[in-house]
Amino acid sequence: MVAQLPTDRIEYPDSDGKPMSDNTKQFRWITIVKYNLDWLFTNDENVFVAGDLLWYPVEGNPKRRVAPDVMVAFGRPKGDRGSYKQWEEAGIAPQVVFEILSPGNTSNEMAAKLAFYERHDVEEYYVYDPDTNALSGWARADGYLVEIPVMQDWTSPRLGIKFDLSTPPELQIYRPNGEPFLSFEQVSQQLETILQSLSETEQALAAETDRNQRLAAKLRELGIDPDTV
Repeated sequence: MVAQLPTDRIEYPDSDGKPMSDNTKQFRWITIVKYNLDWLFTNDENVFVAGDLLWYPVEGNPKRRVAPDVMVAFGRPKGDRGSYKQWEEAGIAPQVVFEILSPGNTSNEMAAKLAFYERHDVEEYYVYDPDTNALSGWARADGYLVEIPVMQDWTSPRLGIKFDLSTPPELQIYRPNGEPFLSFEQVSQQLETILQSLSETEQALAAETDRNQRLAAKLRELGIDPDTV
């Protein structure tokens, strides 16, 4: 008989030694999905969003694990974690997971991930290939993850976001209010435009104030109270 370590002495590594992404395109899409979901749920303290975080669903079994590119756990507080140990998270499994494909992903690997997510109660699973602009999705029904037949205009039941494949070359994702998911560069450009507009408005207001002050001074020179004009 092989002696087993007490569960409190079992190690659950925070890293599997694998890189977060294999290329810049995959990394860009991971960050787009992760950070836009962060912004979407920024005011809800009980929605935890993570990228490339190891998820251990079973206490005492550190070999059973996976690191989704992005995962969302409703009912769990925001905050830093070295890994997602489900037994320390009120037993709540991430309800939604995303995988962004790279050329290094094999069909066997993706089949194993689908089986893992189905076994461990994921409600929605999405796989996007940025090289081919192909999106696949599965939603839980009758205890199983069932493939979604048409992803165009599909709206996530949990997240409320809509997927649009009608404008190649890339997927577009929309928030429930219709605003699109944006990349970091697009957000930066929007902020620069807003700041530039504010700066121009401030300059115009300053110029108008200066003009009014000069006009008031001129009226006073003529013996006219500007407040009565």
